[in-house]
Amino acid sequence: MRLLIVGTLKGQLTTATKIAMENGATVTHAEDHEQAMRVLRGGKGADLLLVDVALDIRDLVMRLEAEHIHAPIVACGITNDARAAVAAIHAGAKEYIPLPPDPELIAAVLAAVANDSRELIYRDEAMAKVVKLAQQIAGSDASVMITGESGTGKEVLARYVHTRSARAKRPFISINCAAIPEHLLESELFGHEKGAFTGAIARRIGKFEEATGGTLLLDEISEMDVRLQSKLLRAIQERVIDRVGGTKPVPVDIRIIATSNRNLADAVREGTFREDLLFRLNVVNLKIPPLRERPLDILELAQHFVKKYAEANGVPVRPISAEARRVLSTNRWQGNVRELENTMHRSVLMAQGDEIGPEAILTPDGDRLDLAKTVPAVAHATMAAEQVTRALVGRTVADVERDLILETLKHCLGNRTHAANILGISIRTLRNKLNEYADGGIPITPAGTPGEYPRMPMVGA
Repeated sequence: MRLLIVGTLKGQLTTATKIAMENGATVTHAEDHEQAMRVLRGGKGADLLLVDVALDIRDLVMRLEAEHIHAPIVACGITNDARAAVAAIHAGAKEYIPLPPDPELIAAVLAAVANDSRELIYRDEAMAKVVKLAQQIAGSDASVMITGESGTGKEVLARYVHTRSARAKRPFISINCAAIPEHLLESELFGHEKGAFTGAIARRIGKFEEATGGTLLLDEISEMDVRLQSKLLRAIQERVIDRVGGTKPVPVDIRIIATSNRNLADAVREGTFREDLLFRLNVVNLKIPPLRERPLDILELAQHFVKKYAEANGVPVRPISAEARRVLSTNRWQGNVRELENTMHRSVLMAQGDEIGPEAILTPDGDRLDLAKTVPAVAHATMAAEQVTRALVGRTVADVERDLILETLKHCLGNRTHAANILGISIRTLRNKLNEYADGGIPITPAGTPGEYPRMPMVGA
Protein backbone atom coordinates (compact mmCIF):
# COMPACT_ATOMS: atom_id res chain seq x y z
CA MET A 1 0.00 0.00 0.00
CA ARG A 2 1.03 3.66 -0.46
CA LEU A 3 1.41 5.73 2.71
CA LEU A 4 1.79 9.51 2.78
CA ILE A 5 3.11 10.89 6.09
CA VAL A 6 2.25 14.56 6.58
CA GLY A 7 4.07 16.69 9.19
CA THR A 8 7.27 16.43 11.22
CA LEU A 9 5.81 14.27 14.01
CA LYS A 10 8.31 15.69 16.52
CA GLY A 11 11.17 13.39 15.57
CA GLN A 12 9.04 10.23 15.45
CA LEU A 13 8.90 10.35 11.64
CA THR A 14 11.80 7.94 11.10
CA THR A 15 10.34 5.32 13.45
CA ALA A 16 6.86 5.52 11.92
CA THR A 17 8.33 5.25 8.41
CA LYS A 18 10.42 2.22 9.30
CA ILE A 19 7.48 0.39 10.86
CA ALA A 20 5.24 1.14 7.87
CA MET A 21 7.85 -0.04 5.37
CA GLU A 22 8.42 -3.24 7.38
CA ASN A 23 4.70 -3.89 6.93
CA GLY A 24 4.94 -3.58 3.15
CA ALA A 25 4.04 0.08 2.64
CA THR A 26 5.76 2.48 0.26
CA VAL A 27 6.20 5.77 2.08
CA THR A 28 6.26 9.38 0.88
CA HIS A 29 6.80 12.41 3.15
CA ALA A 30 5.23 15.87 3.02
CA GLU A 31 6.00 18.64 5.51
CA ASP A 32 2.62 20.38 5.27
CA HIS A 33 -0.74 20.48 3.51
CA GLU A 34 0.54 22.23 0.40
CA GLN A 35 3.26 19.70 -0.18
CA ALA A 36 0.84 16.85 0.54
CA MET A 37 -1.58 18.14 -2.09
CA ARG A 38 1.25 18.44 -4.62
CA VAL A 39 2.18 14.80 -3.97
CA LEU A 40 -1.42 13.65 -4.40
CA ARG A 41 -1.97 15.67 -7.55
CA GLY A 42 1.36 14.59 -9.01
CA GLY A 43 0.53 10.93 -9.53
CA LYS A 44 2.28 9.27 -6.59
CA GLY A 45 -1.06 8.95 -4.87
CA ALA A 46 -1.77 7.46 -1.44
CA ASP A 47 -3.97 4.78 0.03
CA LEU A 48 -3.62 6.30 3.50
CA LEU A 49 -2.50 9.61 5.01
CA LEU A 50 -0.76 9.55 8.40
CA VAL A 51 -1.09 13.16 9.58
CA ASP A 52 0.43 15.03 12.53
CA VAL A 53 -2.47 15.97 14.82
CA ALA A 54 -0.87 19.39 15.31
CA LEU A 55 -1.76 20.27 11.71
CA ASP A 56 -5.20 21.55 10.69
CA ILE A 57 -6.82 18.25 9.75
CA ARG A 58 -10.18 19.81 8.89
CA ASP A 59 -8.47 22.07 6.35
CA LEU A 60 -6.74 19.07 4.77
CA VAL A 61 -10.02 17.15 4.60
CA MET A 62 -11.69 20.11 2.88
CA ARG A 63 -8.83 20.40 0.37
CA LEU A 64 -9.14 16.72 -0.49
CA GLU A 65 -12.90 16.97 -0.92
CA ALA A 66 -12.61 20.09 -3.08
CA GLU A 67 -10.35 18.26 -5.52
CA HIS A 68 -12.24 14.94 -5.29
CA ILE A 69 -9.23 13.10 -3.88
CA HIS A 70 -10.27 10.07 -1.85
CA ALA A 71 -7.80 8.88 0.80
CA PRO A 72 -8.49 8.06 4.47
CA ILE A 73 -6.66 10.03 7.16
CA VAL A 74 -5.21 8.67 10.40
CA ALA A 75 -4.11 11.34 12.89
CA CYS A 76 -1.17 10.80 15.21
CA GLY A 77 0.49 12.73 18.03
CA ILE A 78 3.21 12.41 20.64
CA THR A 79 0.84 12.55 23.61
CA ASN A 80 -2.31 10.74 24.69
CA ASP A 81 -4.30 13.96 24.46
CA ALA A 82 -7.94 12.87 24.46
CA ARG A 83 -9.16 16.29 23.27
CA ALA A 84 -6.78 16.30 20.32
CA ALA A 85 -7.83 12.77 19.39
CA VAL A 86 -11.55 13.60 19.55
CA ALA A 87 -11.04 16.82 17.58
CA ALA A 88 -9.14 14.92 14.88
CA ILE A 89 -11.92 12.34 14.55
CA HIS A 90 -14.55 15.08 14.37
CA ALA A 91 -12.48 16.82 11.69
CA GLY A 92 -12.62 13.76 9.48
CA ALA A 93 -9.78 11.44 10.57
CA LYS A 94 -10.65 7.74 10.61
CA GLU A 95 -8.48 6.95 13.63
CA TYR A 96 -6.00 8.43 16.11
CA ILE A 97 -2.81 6.70 17.22
CA PRO A 98 -0.28 7.94 19.82
CA LEU A 99 3.46 8.24 19.19
CA PRO A 100 6.02 6.79 19.61
CA PRO A 101 4.21 4.24 17.46
CA ASP A 102 3.58 0.69 18.53
CA PRO A 103 4.55 -1.68 15.67
CA GLU A 104 1.47 -3.91 16.09
CA LEU A 105 -0.84 -0.89 16.21
CA ILE A 106 0.67 0.61 13.05
CA ALA A 107 0.34 -2.74 11.27
CA ALA A 108 -3.29 -3.11 12.38
CA VAL A 109 -4.18 0.42 11.25
CA LEU A 110 -2.54 -0.07 7.86
CA ALA A 111 -4.44 -3.33 7.34
CA ALA A 112 -7.80 -2.02 8.61
CA VAL A 113 -7.87 1.34 6.84
CA ALA A 114 -6.38 0.14 3.55
CA ASN A 115 -8.32 -3.16 3.73
CA ASP A 116 -5.24 -5.05 2.57
CA SER A 117 -5.97 -8.00 4.85
CA ARG A 118 -8.44 -9.62 2.44
CA GLU A 119 -7.44 -13.16 1.56
CA LEU A 120 -8.49 -15.47 -1.24
CA ILE A 121 -10.07 -18.34 0.71
CA TYR A 122 -11.39 -21.30 -1.23
CA ARG A 123 -11.76 -25.07 -1.05
CA ASP A 124 -14.43 -25.95 -3.60
CA GLU A 125 -13.33 -27.36 -6.95
CA ALA A 126 -15.51 -24.83 -8.81
CA MET A 127 -13.46 -21.98 -7.33
CA ALA A 128 -10.18 -23.90 -7.60
CA LYS A 129 -10.60 -23.99 -11.40
CA VAL A 130 -10.96 -20.20 -11.50
CA VAL A 131 -7.90 -19.71 -9.29
CA LYS A 132 -5.86 -22.11 -11.43
CA LEU A 133 -6.70 -20.09 -14.54
CA ALA A 134 -5.85 -16.87 -12.68
CA GLN A 135 -2.45 -18.30 -11.76
CA GLN A 136 -1.87 -19.38 -15.35
CA ILE A 137 -2.46 -15.93 -16.86
CA ALA A 138 -1.14 -13.77 -14.00
CA GLY A 139 2.33 -13.45 -15.47
CA SER A 140 1.10 -12.05 -18.78
CA ASP A 141 0.06 -8.49 -19.58
CA ALA A 142 -3.25 -9.59 -21.09
CA SER A 143 -6.36 -7.65 -20.10
CA VAL A 144 -8.62 -9.61 -17.77
CA MET A 145 -12.38 -9.44 -17.29
CA ILE A 146 -13.62 -10.78 -13.94
CA THR A 147 -17.35 -11.45 -13.84
CA GLY A 148 -19.70 -12.66 -11.15
CA GLU A 149 -22.53 -11.61 -8.89
CA SER A 150 -22.07 -8.82 -6.37
CA GLY A 151 -20.14 -9.95 -3.33
CA THR A 152 -18.39 -12.94 -4.91
CA GLY A 153 -14.90 -11.47 -4.43
CA LYS A 154 -14.03 -9.97 -7.81
CA GLU A 155 -11.67 -7.32 -6.42
CA VAL A 156 -9.98 -9.89 -4.18
CA LEU A 157 -9.29 -12.05 -7.25
CA ALA A 158 -8.00 -9.00 -9.16
CA ARG A 159 -5.48 -8.29 -6.37
CA TYR A 160 -4.52 -11.98 -6.43
CA VAL A 161 -3.69 -11.73 -10.15
CA HIS A 162 -1.70 -8.53 -9.58
CA THR A 163 0.39 -9.94 -6.73
CA ARG A 164 1.40 -12.89 -8.91
CA SER A 165 2.32 -10.79 -11.92
CA ALA A 166 5.60 -9.18 -12.95
CA ARG A 167 4.00 -5.89 -11.85
CA ALA A 168 3.49 -7.01 -8.24
CA LYS A 169 5.91 -4.45 -6.81
CA ARG A 170 4.28 -1.61 -8.72
CA PRO A 171 0.96 0.10 -7.85
CA PHE A 172 -2.41 -1.62 -7.82
CA ILE A 173 -4.92 1.17 -8.40
CA SER A 174 -8.67 0.57 -8.15
CA ILE A 175 -11.49 2.84 -9.27
CA ASN A 176 -15.19 2.08 -8.89
CA CYS A 177 -16.87 3.28 -12.08
CA ALA A 178 -20.31 3.09 -10.45
CA ALA A 179 -19.40 5.22 -7.42
CA ILE A 180 -18.12 8.33 -9.22
CA PRO A 181 -20.50 10.76 -10.99
CA GLU A 182 -20.30 10.63 -14.77
CA HIS A 183 -18.97 14.19 -15.14
CA LEU A 184 -16.07 13.45 -12.74
CA LEU A 185 -15.11 9.97 -13.92
CA GLU A 186 -13.13 11.15 -16.96
CA SER A 187 -11.00 13.42 -14.77
CA GLU A 188 -10.52 10.62 -12.22
CA LEU A 189 -9.32 8.26 -14.92
CA PHE A 190 -7.24 10.53 -17.13
CA GLY A 191 -6.51 13.52 -14.90
CA HIS A 192 -6.90 17.19 -15.84
CA GLU A 193 -4.93 20.36 -16.42
CA LYS A 194 -5.25 23.51 -14.37
CA GLY A 195 -8.31 25.50 -15.45
CA ALA A 196 -9.81 22.64 -17.47
CA PHE A 197 -13.12 23.15 -15.67
CA THR A 198 -14.53 24.95 -12.65
CA GLY A 199 -12.67 23.75 -9.57
CA ALA A 200 -9.58 22.54 -11.45
CA ILE A 201 -7.21 24.72 -9.46
CA ALA A 202 -4.10 22.71 -10.39
CA ARG A 203 -2.96 19.90 -12.63
CA ARG A 204 -4.19 16.53 -11.34
CA ILE A 205 -2.79 13.17 -12.37
CA GLY A 206 -5.47 10.53 -13.01
CA LYS A 207 -5.65 6.85 -12.16
CA PHE A 208 -4.09 5.76 -15.46
CA GLU A 209 -0.91 7.66 -14.70
CA GLU A 210 -0.96 6.66 -11.02
CA ALA A 211 -1.01 3.01 -12.10
CA THR A 212 1.91 3.35 -14.54
CA GLY A 213 4.06 0.25 -14.28
CA GLY A 214 1.34 -1.57 -12.34
CA THR A 215 -2.29 -2.63 -12.62
CA LEU A 216 -5.46 -0.57 -12.98
CA LEU A 217 -8.70 -2.17 -11.81
CA LEU A 218 -11.84 -0.76 -13.42
CA ASP A 219 -14.47 -1.99 -10.98
CA GLU A 220 -18.07 -2.33 -12.27
CA ILE A 221 -17.08 -1.11 -15.72
CA SER A 222 -20.57 -1.86 -17.05
CA GLU A 223 -21.72 1.34 -15.31
CA MET A 224 -19.42 3.56 -17.37
CA ASP A 225 -21.15 5.96 -19.76
CA VAL A 226 -20.87 4.80 -23.37
CA ARG A 227 -19.36 8.16 -24.44
CA LEU A 228 -16.44 7.69 -22.06
CA GLN A 229 -15.97 4.12 -23.25
CA SER A 230 -14.56 5.37 -26.57
CA LYS A 231 -11.78 7.27 -24.75
CA LEU A 232 -11.07 4.22 -22.64
CA LEU A 233 -10.83 2.09 -25.76
CA ARG A 234 -8.23 4.45 -27.25
CA ALA A 235 -6.23 4.39 -24.01
CA ILE A 236 -6.17 0.58 -24.01
CA GLN A 237 -5.36 0.26 -27.72
CA GLU A 238 -2.68 2.95 -27.98
CA ARG A 239 -1.47 3.07 -24.38
CA VAL A 240 -1.80 6.85 -24.33
CA ILE A 241 -4.30 9.09 -22.55
CA ASP A 242 -5.39 12.70 -22.84
CA ARG A 243 -5.84 14.69 -19.65
CA VAL A 244 -8.99 16.79 -19.56
CA GLY A 245 -7.92 20.18 -20.95
CA GLY A 246 -4.57 18.76 -22.09
CA THR A 247 -2.88 19.50 -25.41
CA LYS A 248 -0.68 16.45 -25.87
CA PRO A 249 -1.09 12.69 -25.28
CA VAL A 250 0.53 11.07 -22.25
CA PRO A 251 1.98 7.54 -22.58
CA VAL A 252 1.03 4.98 -19.92
CA ASP A 253 2.27 1.47 -19.14
CA ILE A 254 -0.42 -0.46 -17.30
CA ARG A 255 -2.29 -3.72 -17.18
CA ILE A 256 -6.08 -3.47 -17.21
CA ILE A 257 -8.36 -5.66 -15.12
CA ALA A 258 -12.08 -4.95 -15.27
CA THR A 259 -15.01 -6.37 -13.30
CA SER A 260 -18.73 -6.53 -13.89
CA ASN A 261 -21.73 -8.10 -12.17
CA ARG A 262 -23.77 -7.78 -15.36
CA ASN A 263 -23.85 -9.80 -18.58
CA LEU A 264 -21.88 -7.50 -20.89
CA ALA A 265 -23.01 -9.39 -24.00
CA ASP A 266 -26.56 -8.30 -23.11
CA ALA A 267 -25.29 -4.74 -22.53
CA VAL A 268 -23.74 -4.77 -26.02
CA ARG A 269 -27.07 -5.83 -27.54
CA GLU A 270 -28.84 -3.09 -25.58
CA GLY A 271 -26.38 -0.50 -26.86
CA THR A 272 -25.05 0.47 -23.42
CA PHE A 273 -21.61 -1.11 -23.86
CA ARG A 274 -19.25 -0.99 -26.82
CA GLU A 275 -18.58 -4.35 -28.43
CA ASP A 276 -15.03 -3.39 -29.47
CA LEU A 277 -14.24 -2.39 -25.88
CA LEU A 278 -15.58 -5.71 -24.62
CA PHE A 279 -13.26 -7.54 -27.04
CA ARG A 280 -10.29 -5.53 -25.78
CA LEU A 281 -11.06 -6.15 -22.10
CA ASN A 282 -12.21 -9.75 -22.35
CA VAL A 283 -8.95 -11.32 -23.50
CA VAL A 284 -9.20 -13.63 -20.51
CA ASN A 285 -12.44 -14.10 -18.60
CA LEU A 286 -12.40 -15.20 -14.97
CA LYS A 287 -15.99 -16.04 -14.06
CA ILE A 288 -16.46 -16.45 -10.31
CA PRO A 289 -19.38 -18.77 -9.50
CA PRO A 290 -21.86 -17.61 -6.86
CA LEU A 291 -21.27 -18.94 -3.37
CA ARG A 292 -24.29 -21.26 -3.54
CA GLU A 293 -22.58 -23.11 -6.43
CA ARG A 294 -19.38 -23.75 -4.43
CA PRO A 295 -20.73 -25.30 -1.21
CA LEU A 296 -17.35 -26.36 0.19
CA ASP A 297 -16.28 -22.72 0.23
CA ILE A 298 -19.19 -21.76 2.49
CA LEU A 299 -17.90 -23.54 5.57
CA GLU A 300 -14.25 -22.76 4.77
CA LEU A 301 -15.06 -19.04 4.57
CA ALA A 302 -17.38 -19.19 7.60
CA GLN A 303 -14.61 -20.62 9.77
CA HIS A 304 -12.17 -18.01 8.44
CA PHE A 305 -14.56 -15.18 9.33
CA VAL A 306 -15.28 -16.62 12.78
CA LYS A 307 -11.56 -16.61 13.58
CA LYS A 308 -11.10 -13.13 12.10
CA TYR A 309 -13.94 -11.47 14.00
CA ALA A 310 -13.38 -13.36 17.24
CA GLU A 311 -9.84 -11.99 17.33
CA ALA A 312 -11.00 -8.52 16.31
CA ASN A 313 -13.61 -8.40 19.10
CA GLY A 314 -11.55 -10.12 21.78
CA VAL A 315 -13.90 -13.09 22.22
CA PRO A 316 -13.14 -16.84 22.18
CA VAL A 317 -12.98 -18.61 18.81
CA ARG A 318 -16.00 -20.91 19.07
CA PRO A 319 -16.47 -23.88 16.70
CA ILE A 320 -19.53 -23.89 14.44
CA SER A 321 -22.00 -26.56 15.55
CA ALA A 322 -23.18 -29.30 13.18
CA GLU A 323 -26.67 -27.80 13.02
CA ALA A 324 -25.30 -24.32 12.33
CA ARG A 325 -23.13 -25.76 9.54
CA ARG A 326 -26.25 -27.25 8.01
CA VAL A 327 -28.00 -23.87 8.14
CA LEU A 328 -25.03 -22.17 6.48
CA SER A 329 -24.69 -24.82 3.78
CA THR A 330 -28.35 -24.79 2.75
CA ASN A 331 -28.78 -21.00 2.59
CA ARG A 332 -28.69 -19.51 -0.94
CA TRP A 333 -26.47 -16.49 -0.02
CA GLN A 334 -27.85 -13.99 -2.51
CA GLY A 335 -25.21 -11.52 -1.25
CA ASN A 336 -22.49 -14.16 -1.64
CA VAL A 337 -19.23 -13.85 0.36
CA ARG A 338 -20.05 -10.32 1.53
CA GLU A 339 -23.35 -11.51 3.04
CA LEU A 340 -21.69 -14.55 4.60
CA GLU A 341 -18.98 -12.39 6.17
CA ASN A 342 -21.52 -10.06 7.77
CA THR A 343 -23.55 -13.03 9.00
CA MET A 344 -20.54 -14.66 10.65
CA HIS A 345 -19.51 -11.34 12.23
CA ARG A 346 -22.98 -11.20 13.85
CA SER A 347 -22.76 -14.84 14.93
CA VAL A 348 -19.46 -14.24 16.72
CA LEU A 349 -21.06 -11.43 18.71
CA MET A 350 -24.34 -13.23 19.42
CA ALA A 351 -23.09 -16.74 20.21
CA GLN A 352 -23.31 -18.07 23.75
CA GLY A 353 -21.92 -21.27 25.18
CA ASP A 354 -19.16 -23.40 23.72
CA GLU A 355 -20.35 -23.42 20.10
CA ILE A 356 -21.91 -21.14 17.48
CA GLY A 357 -25.36 -22.66 17.12
CA PRO A 358 -28.17 -21.96 14.64
CA GLU A 359 -29.74 -19.51 17.12
CA ALA A 360 -26.70 -17.23 16.54
CA ILE A 361 -26.92 -17.38 12.72
CA LEU A 362 -29.11 -14.31 12.24
CA THR A 363 -30.30 -12.01 9.47
CA PRO A 364 -29.63 -8.25 9.68
CA ASP A 365 -33.14 -7.93 11.18
CA GLY A 366 -32.22 -10.28 14.02
CA ASP A 367 -34.28 -13.25 12.81
CA ARG A 368 -32.90 -16.78 12.69
CA LEU A 369 -31.55 -17.40 9.21
CA ASP A 370 -33.08 -20.87 8.98
CA LEU A 371 -36.58 -19.59 9.76
CA ALA A 372 -36.65 -15.97 8.62
CA LYS A 373 -37.42 -16.51 4.94
CA THR A 374 -39.98 -19.28 5.29
CA VAL A 375 -43.77 -18.98 5.45
CA PRO A 376 -45.32 -20.38 8.67
CA ALA A 377 -46.37 -23.68 7.05
CA VAL A 378 -42.88 -24.38 5.78
CA ALA A 379 -41.37 -23.35 9.12
CA HIS A 380 -43.74 -25.77 10.84
CA ALA A 381 -42.75 -28.59 8.49
CA THR A 382 -39.06 -27.84 9.09
CA MET A 383 -39.45 -27.93 12.86
CA ALA A 384 -41.57 -31.07 12.67
CA ALA A 385 -38.92 -32.79 10.55
CA GLU A 386 -36.24 -31.78 13.07
CA GLN A 387 -38.32 -33.21 15.91
CA VAL A 388 -38.81 -36.50 14.08
CA THR A 389 -35.09 -36.72 13.31
CA ARG A 390 -34.09 -36.22 16.95
CA ALA A 391 -36.50 -39.01 18.00
CA LEU A 392 -35.28 -41.67 15.53
CA VAL A 393 -33.02 -43.59 17.89
CA GLY A 394 -34.69 -46.64 19.44
CA ARG A 395 -37.73 -46.59 17.15
CA THR A 396 -38.79 -49.01 14.41
CA VAL A 397 -38.78 -48.10 10.73
CA ALA A 398 -42.57 -48.54 10.67
CA ASP A 399 -43.03 -46.02 13.47
CA VAL A 400 -40.77 -43.47 11.79
CA GLU A 401 -42.55 -43.99 8.46
CA ARG A 402 -45.95 -43.49 10.11
CA ASP A 403 -44.93 -40.22 11.78
CA LEU A 404 -43.41 -38.90 8.56
CA ILE A 405 -46.55 -39.66 6.58
CA LEU A 406 -48.89 -38.16 9.16
CA GLU A 407 -46.79 -34.99 9.60
CA THR A 408 -46.61 -34.52 5.83
CA LEU A 409 -50.36 -34.97 5.50
CA LYS A 410 -50.92 -32.44 8.28
CA HIS A 411 -48.56 -30.01 6.54
CA CYS A 412 -50.60 -30.43 3.32
CA LEU A 413 -53.85 -29.77 5.19
CA GLY A 414 -55.16 -33.25 4.38
CA ASN A 415 -54.59 -33.12 0.62
CA ARG A 416 -53.68 -36.73 -0.23
CA THR A 417 -52.34 -36.06 -3.72
CA HIS A 418 -50.04 -33.27 -2.56
CA ALA A 419 -48.75 -35.36 0.36
CA ALA A 420 -48.07 -38.35 -1.92
CA ASN A 421 -46.09 -36.13 -4.29
CA ILE A 422 -43.94 -34.81 -1.43
CA LEU A 423 -43.38 -38.31 -0.01
CA GLY A 424 -42.56 -39.77 -3.43
CA ILE A 425 -45.13 -42.54 -3.21
CA SER A 426 -48.29 -43.34 -5.18
CA ILE A 427 -51.66 -42.07 -4.01
CA ARG A 428 -52.78 -45.72 -3.71
CA THR A 429 -49.88 -46.54 -1.34
CA LEU A 430 -50.66 -43.47 0.75
CA ARG A 431 -54.33 -44.38 1.03
CA ASN A 432 -53.47 -47.94 2.03
CA LYS A 433 -51.15 -46.66 4.75
CA LEU A 434 -53.76 -44.21 6.04
CA ASN A 435 -56.43 -46.93 6.15
CA GLU A 436 -53.99 -49.11 8.10
CA TYR A 437 -53.37 -46.31 10.62
CA ALA A 438 -57.09 -45.55 10.94
CA ASP A 439 -57.84 -49.23 11.64
CA GLY A 440 -55.32 -49.01 14.46
CA GLY A 441 -57.21 -46.11 16.04
CA ILE A 442 -54.81 -43.36 14.96
CA PRO A 443 -56.56 -40.08 14.02
CA ILE A 444 -56.03 -39.00 10.38
CA THR A 445 -56.16 -35.41 9.13
CA PRO A 446 -59.34 -35.13 6.98
CA ALA A 447 -58.97 -33.81 3.44
CA GLY A 448 -59.18 -29.99 3.20
CA THR A 449 -59.10 -29.45 6.98
CA PRO A 450 -58.66 -25.76 7.78
CA GLY A 451 -55.77 -24.93 10.08
CA GLU A 452 -53.65 -22.16 11.43
CA TYR A 453 -51.23 -22.32 8.48
CA PRO A 454 -51.87 -20.80 5.05
CA ARG A 455 -53.14 -23.16 2.37
CA MET A 456 -50.37 -24.46 0.12
CA PRO A 457 -50.82 -24.78 -3.68
CA MET A 458 -52.75 -27.97 -4.39
CA VAL A 459 -51.87 -30.55 -7.02
CA GLY A 460 -54.99 -32.46 -7.92
CA ALA A 461 -57.99 -32.85 -5.69
